[in-house]
Amino acid sequence: MRASLLPACSLLLALGAFEAAATAQVPPFEMAAATTTTGNRIDALVGARLQQLGIATALPCSDEVFVRRAFLDVTGTLPTAAEARWFLQDRAAGKRAALIEGLLQRPAFADYQAMRWCDLLRVKAEFPINLWPNAVQAYERWIHESLRQNVPYDRFVRALLLSSGSNFRVPEVNFFRAVQEKTPSGLAKAVALTFLGARYERWPDAAREGLEACFAKVAWKGTQEWKEEIVLFDPDRTVGAARTRGAFDAVLPDGSRVTIAAGVDPRTVFADWLLGRDNLWLARVQCNRIWCWLLGRGIVHEPDDFRADNEPANPELLDWLARELIDSGFDQRHVFRLILLSATWQRSSIPASRQPAAAANFAHYAIRRLEAEVLIDAICQITGTTEEYSSPIPEPFTFLPRGQRAIALGDGSTTSAFLELFGRPPRDTGLGQERNNQLTTAQRLHLLNSSHLRRKLQNGPGLAALLRGKQPRRAAVELWLAFLSRFPTQAELDAVQQYAASGVANERQVAEDVAWALLNSAEFLYRH
Repeated sequence: MRASLLPACSLLLALGAFEAAATAQVPPFEMAAATTTTGNRIDALVGARLQQLGIATALPCSDEVFVRRAFLDVTGTLPTAAEARWFLQDRAAGKRAALIEGLLQRPAFADYQAMRWCDLLRVKAEFPINLWPNAVQAYERWIHESLRQNVPYDRFVRALLLSSGSNFRVPEVNFFRAVQEKTPSGLAKAVALTFLGARYERWPDAAREGLEACFAKVAWKGTQEWKEEIVLFDPDRTVGAARTRGAFDAVLPDGSRVTIAAGVDPRTVFADWLLGRDNLWLARVQCNRIWCWLLGRGIVHEPDDFRADNEPANPELLDWLARELIDSGFDQRHVFRLILLSATWQRSSIPASRQPAAAANFAHYAIRRLEAEVLIDAICQITGTTEEYSSPIPEPFTFLPRGQRAIALGDGSTTSAFLELFGRPPRDTGLGQERNNQLTTAQRLHLLNSSHLRRKLQNGPGLAALLRGKQPRRAAVELWLAFLSRFPTQAELDAVQQYAASGVANERQVAEDVAWALLNSAEFLYRH
């Protein structure tokens, strides 16, 4: 944090960074040898594909990596130093399964999944979505409660597709308002992307017209309340493919033709087809999405680009997961649990094979940068500080109370300079590519030089409490647990001790410099 200390901080970065795993005195990132499998069907299907390709699998991840990975992947939250220490010192044989089950029940699991779903469903008050604050609050609360209560996924989808009423009083109707084009085409595009994982604009004309017909009778009308709007089924509406008030034909996405009788809401016909127990389309898309969230890459990649010429890396695996979701009563946590308990998800991120197909077939865990919201929440958690989030809607500005977690921000219009810089999506389209998790030069400069982060390290009460009364070596242990969820290696402890003994800084400054170095390390910035 001071120019004269850059060489020492660079040394600390080198010792603590993930890339130096192979040179550390006690490699903390993977187990020394493979463990016996538990018979998880996921591992059998992934293993068979890898064996067919002749690709070696990575070793299992260490407990140090597991506890950090589990907290981040399930709850979007870094484990505290106390939580990491407790897990690492626990000698129970089933501690990994117990931790996974506990994390799935935490409120932060619903917070994190709601953040992901609000990205997909374009939950945003301002332009170009224009849901407006009242509707956003109701919609986000409904999404969050559905995930917290583990509402079956088919019920969740049916509610979104068939809802009618006020956008302020029936939250789920905002699915039909959170589109830039309130036309059958605009609705069909949103439905295809969200539930079919498909780019509607790439479909043939006949397929697009067939899906549009299913939403041709959706209409909107205003009320006397500011920004309130009623979404309704209008049997007399004649637009697009539904050019009659009587019966008309529609073609479903699988090519089957149906006749929609007069007075019948076409959305029910589509929903019945989509949610049929023999139709794996919806379940395959959602299982692929969950897989991507947990392993960094979909079985179909990208997750929102299902098409005939973009085949799954492992079709048998995707179909098995889809059937598991359906047979469990559309219990999404069941799918999370299956993946999290698999040896596939628990593999090290250090590849055992350099073949290009290794990553696409899940021979190792995919390294990727923490999302903007997760990263700032982790920094605030360690330092005991908070961020200020605001929105220009309604005018002049809305400010949230201190202590608000970024992963729990419901409105895409509510943001901060840090979130904007680190790639939080604008929620304009629902596409996964809206989120940018690539580490840029501007982000690097902010992490290295910003007064914003320096103040957190220097003045944060959480960091002060963590370090109070501790000598450099003991302080280093607390810092490594807080930032990296592991104990430091002997080489790292020696580097801290040598730096402290150099006399260029007092004990508090040494601790701040070490924290600064760890915050800038790849091991902290990336999930691995």
